Amino acid sequence: MKKTLNGVFATAIALALMTAITSGCNTTPAPAGAKSADSTVAAGTIVYFNLDRILEEYDMANDLRSVAETRINSINQEVNRRGSKLEKDIKTFQDKINKGLMTQSVAEVQNRKLMEQQNSFQQYAAQKQQEIAEEQAVMMNQIADAIKTFIDAFNAEKGYAMILTTQGDILPAPVVVADPALDITDEVLAGLNAEYVKTKAENKE
Repeated sequence: MKKTLNGVFATAIALALMTAITSGCNTTPAPAGAKSADSTVAAGTIVYFNLDRILEEYDMANDLRSVAETRINSINQEVNRRGSKLEKDIKTFQDKINKGLMTQSVAEVQNRKLMEQQNSFQQYAAQKQQEIAEEQAVMMNQIADAIKTFIDAFNAEKGYAMILTTQGDILPAPVVVADPALDITDEVLAGLNAEYVKTKAENKE
């Protein structure tokens, strides 16, 4: 089943990928009139592919996202567990104070301990949020690097003048409209997944 990126995370990864992919694509055109290999689009043409579809249907992106989400969920669960325990301890302390079940001196000591625990938890939660950000950044960089590497090799063979990326129905500025015949998403996606299958097989050997 296809997994879809959504919300702020989708925007962040798309921006990272678009920056990596468009900064340095091979733009050397093939001889005039030539046809790109296995394509009806002539070499030297400006073409594009749909980045949203790549992110949704690229097997490597789905596998890496699944691993990252598992790690992130584990981190969040532990943060929530510790946060819930701290809240419970604070509530228990407040209940005892309200019922007059501890002396002022004991209450002061307990209050200091709870404040220390709260500060420690806040530091822990901030550290874990940083780990989550790093997990996401590493995943985005791995996907972006794989796509960029493939696109460089792909265009070395195809000889397109330029390869643009789109998100959904939004074309890159200042492009307003484009011929669907110039959409090479299917070809790029098939190549990426074939390369990923090959890489996984080699890594198992």
